[in-house]
Amino acid sequence: MTSTVEPNADLLNSVLGIQPGTHLHAVRDARDKVASATQGSHDLFFDQALENNLSLSERLWVAYYAARLTPHATLTAHYLEQLQALGADKTVRAAIDFADIETLDDARLRGILSFTRTLIESPVHGDQAALQALQQQGLSTAEIVVLAQLIAFLSYQMRLAAGLGALLSAGAA
Repeated sequence: MTSTVEPNADLLNSVLGIQPGTHLHAVRDARDKVASATQGSHDLFFDQALENNLSLSERLWVAYYAARLTPHATLTAHYLEQLQALGADKTVRAAIDFADIETLDDARLRGILSFTRTLIESPVHGDQAALQALQQQGLSTAEIVVLAQLIAFLSYQMRLAAGLGALLSAGAA
């Protein structure tokens, strides 16, 4: 399965079905700088060529897990589709879907997903101890910074998607 979102297309417009010519599309276009920066951040975080950082698979697992925790069904489905295109490990998905990440054999991924849960559910607990736990799992300082930035971006993306979805449901489109 491959993504239904064209490269360089606006992910949120695509997955939410915001059509050109609608009022909501015009509102987003009025703040093109914001929409462009949002999409640019997404493109950067999920670029396969991102070097010296978390693997694309790890980043997509973070996105999938964050979308499930938030919850945002549309983005959950999108990130799952991306993972499936990579041949994602079904045992990791099962651990996430059944809220059982502690059973993952991959200690690094377990640590990454645990940190994701912490920042999504209780950001105040993303403290020094949480960062040290990531270091103990072998993450470099650069990887930890990217992970925290990715989770912050995903939190923003999901809140934006929820707001746009609410406007669509209310008939603002």
